[in-house]
Amino acid sequence: MKAKFAIRRGFTLVELLVVIVIIAALAGLTAPMVLSKVKKADQTEAISNARQIGMAMFEFQSEYGRYPDTKTLATLTANGLTEEYTPTAGADSNGYFLQLFAAGFTTSEQMFFAKTGVSKKPDGNILGAEALAAGEVGFGYILDGTDGLTTGANPACVLAVTPLAAGGATFNPGTFDKKAVLLRLDNSVLVANVNKAGEATVGSEELLAAKFWDDVEPTIVPPSE
Repeated sequence: MKAKFAIRRGFTLVELLVVIVIIAALAGLTAPMVLSKVKKADQTEAISNARQIGMAMFEFQSEYGRYPDTKTLATLTANGLTEEYTPTAGADSNGYFLQLFAAGFTTSEQMFFAKTGVSKKPDGNILGAEALAAGEVGFGYILDGTDGLTTGANPACVLAVTPLAAGGATFNPGTFDKKAVLLRLDNSVLVANVNKAGEATVGSEELLAAKFWDDVEPTIVPPSE
């Protein structure tokens, strides 16, 4: 008796193309969901880091009477606290935040990180000029004109913000899915909307025009890129 063997037929080209199209369609459907979760995770990290910045900032102003500015830098220098680090009070937020290092209220670079599109993960090297190097800070710092805010200001005033677009004039709407993270003086964190123009809005008002500023002249100092 002759044995009978079943002949297995392989996939035809048409069948393979159908499978590829289905896989591509599924990938197209799931990719936005995955991207949204990644952005949410980045936003959550920024919120957590903002609160840590707020606590260190509160300790700083309790000791020096105001948040970092030229006056507090002069005090730190006079007290011999700027030898290890090189804090500044100038064109970028990195130098202002370094005043917290010089004053001994933190030695963590990580808490100043937030994903912005141009920032990079801190390397943990806080020796001298390597602390909070260019790109390692993701938060912009807000001054009252050229002065640091004080506890006499409205607690709703904003102290630090992220994610700023390159140049620091506007917010990057793509980083946190059209959201901005705003650290307030009372150490609460507000997640605000970012419009197409890159403006963060609080309610119906643009951030820097919001009513809670009272007599404050808010000026955003961007991080160094």
